[in-house]
Amino acid sequence: MKSALLLLTALLGLTACKPSKAGHDDAHGEREEHGHDEASSGKAHVEDGKEIHVHVPQEMLRDLRVTTAKVEARPGGESVTALGELTFSEDAYAEVATPVPARVAAVLVTTGQAVKQGQRLAELQSPELGRARAELQAAQARATAARQAADRKRSLAAEHIVARKDVQSAEAEATAADAEVAAAKASLNSLGASSTATDGTPGFALTAPIAGTIIERAARLGQMADPAQPLFRIGDLSSLWLIVHAFERDAVRLKPGAEARVTFAAFPGQEFAAKVGHVGQRVDPSSRTIPVRLELSNDKGLLRPGMSATASVPLGDPGTTLTAVPAAALQRLENGWVAFVPTPEAGVFEQREVGRGRSVGAQVEVLSGLAVGEQVVVDGAFLLKAEVEKSKGGGDEHGH
Repeated sequence: MKSALLLLTALLGLTACKPSKAGHDDAHGEREEHGHDEASSGKAHVEDGKEIHVHVPQEMLRDLRVTTAKVEARPGGESVTALGELTFSEDAYAEVATPVPARVAAVLVTTGQAVKQGQRLAELQSPELGRARAELQAAQARATAARQAADRKRSLAAEHIVARKDVQSAEAEATAADAEVAAAKASLNSLGASSTATDGTPGFALTAPIAGTIIERAARLGQMADPAQPLFRIGDLSSLWLIVHAFERDAVRLKPGAEARVTFAAFPGQEFAAKVGHVGQRVDPSSRTIPVRLELSNDKGLLRPGMSATASVPLGDPGTTLTAVPAAALQRLENGWVAFVPTPEAGVFEQREVGRGRSVGAQVEVLSGLAVGEQVVVDGAFLLKAEVEKSKGGGDEHGH
């Protein structure tokens, strides 16, 4: 294995030669006469006295595992970095519990299942519900009798058989009976059961108040359910909230609708787009921070509530842009920062001097040397940089 590594180092040895003296040119030409071809041996050379190219033999490209990324434009200006935790949207989350103590008779859904609004989740049975339905039946019977009695009294009063005050008393009793029916219906509705079912049965169904995914199911067949303990938790995972905490001096400059970049510890090297949805109205007296809500799309289903995240949020005017590349694409050499740009020729990479700006999340601002849309080496850039440094050391020993 060690010999293979030594062979790889020898094949990727780079020499950055700059034209200077005639004697240097003669020496360089003499080496070429002796068969020392730099391009074929994976060494760097100068073209037109300006561009430095790194040549990598074709058989070694697969060992380098080179990957590239595009130079991109992203929102610029001053930004702030804040930590936070992913959670459900308050508008798309619900906890479903029984309205009264009841026994679970049937469970119709399971964890991870998508449900529609109004879909039945479980069947429950409660003696209290049976009593409420019986009370409604009795109230409706009394109301019917009272209304019939009032109608008879009105007919008799028209024939001057009964006094007018008797009619008024009968109508008052009918009105009171109607009020009892309304109260019984309201009581039944508060138990989560339909007031139209008046058969006295103790069963009722729990339904989904929103469309989403069953995040948690605590309901078990035969268990006695308590109104204080949710049987189901439902959330819409297609859109999530990230709550971050920004210092008050920064939070007051955040604008709703501004685009933010979010990174998660669970997905290193990846960035997710978000928008500022709301900036809190109250400062936490202990930390002097204000909660800020960022809204993220989760169409691919990669994100999970509870994940920790770091967000880079622009301050002030979000209209400015900057040029950025992945942090691993920029490598530090003796005279500054460089990036390696693939050329049309396979195995040849241009060493480009760049101006490095500030870090913006998992990326770095590029002030000069690269244009938006160009490809730069990401994985493999460090190895190319290491070999360039070795070639410079070797060049000194040979008088370059």
